[in-house]
Amino acid sequence: MNDLRSSIDAQMTLGHLSRTELRRELRRRRRALSPRQQQAASQSLLARLRRLPELLSARRVALYLPNDGEIDPRPLLDWLRQRRAQAYLPVLRPLSDNRLWFVRYDEHTPMVANRFGISEPCSRHGAHPSRRLPPWALDAILLPLVGFDDSGQRLGMGGGFYDRTLAFAHPDSGQGGPRPRLIGLAHDVQRVERLPVASWDVPLNAIVSDQRVIRPA
Repeated sequence: MNDLRSSIDAQMTLGHLSRTELRRELRRRRRALSPRQQQAASQSLLARLRRLPELLSARRVALYLPNDGEIDPRPLLDWLRQRRAQAYLPVLRPLSDNRLWFVRYDEHTPMVANRFGISEPCSRHGAHPSRRLPPWALDAILLPLVGFDDSGQRLGMGGGFYDRTLAFAHPDSGQGGPRPRLIGLAHDVQRVERLPVASWDVPLNAIVSDQRVIRPA
């Protein structure tokens, strides 16, 4: 496994793999983790997130439900509840150009499977203005990554949902006003030496894995 990872990392550094090929390999890595490894990684992630300054002061936090081997942030829900902080989940906005709502979530929230088979709050429930927030009104957004490197660059799923939704937070957007702290989450096996950067990628404030916290320079 180490030899394979070194070989893949070398190809990534040399730019021999497309972003599609990178996603395929990095998704394979996280899916290869056993249930026990997934659970251990989730608990290690929780320990790091609970020490993160951005979350210690946050009152409205968006996270995600894991899919396709993504590292699981759900243990954070109990901690947020104890702090009387509100949790939000992303929802595919109906009749939109691949953008997200963020809908308040608790154990009573009605859930459905979206078109990708991912569980999310029912859009009819989330359509009520009192149950959702615009992204700029959140204190922190925890988003899943397909890959990351030591300089804090990240690779998403390729659908552009978060990049479109968070375009206002891009340095070139020219928009002021409040911005949430953006924190990417991933298994450490998804770390590579260097990732290609796209002009539309919205920079993150931090990346947290089960083994490290990286803050882009």
